[in-house]
Amino acid sequence: MKSLEKITEKITSWIGTPISIVFHTIVFVGIFMLKLFGISIDQILLILTTAVSLEAIYLAIFIQMSVNKNALTIAGVEKDIDDIQEDIEDISEDIEDISEDVEDINDDDDDEMIKTIKDIEKRMVKLHKEIIDIKSTPRGN
Repeated sequence: MKSLEKITEKITSWIGTPISIVFHTIVFVGIFMLKLFGISIDQILLILTTAVSLEAIYLAIFIQMSVNKNALTIAGVEKDIDDIQEDIEDISEDIEDISEDVEDINDDDDDEMIKTIKDIEKRMVKLHKEIIDIKSTPRGN
């Protein structure tokens, strides 16, 4: 069954080439050249009509096979895209969580910095009072 699939894939690929156009042109001209061998035009047209009809049937089959194969490929790609979208959503959620954590850390740092500044301010006020006390204390000369 695999070898039949490979053959049909090769035929399908070949049909869409310039060589296929040349081949078909030669075959159709060859059919009309049967007139040179004494075959009547009615018989030639019958042969041509039959050949073209059979070829159309096979082309339709090859086209449907290509469509089916592409549909499977597209379904696989759609599945991959869905998986990627889910991964992106998960990553986005992780980024949001990390951003919140960073904000919390920054908020904690801000609170700690404010505490430190207030503590420094209290110490400076205390030192200022001590300096004033020292200045106002009479010195023994």
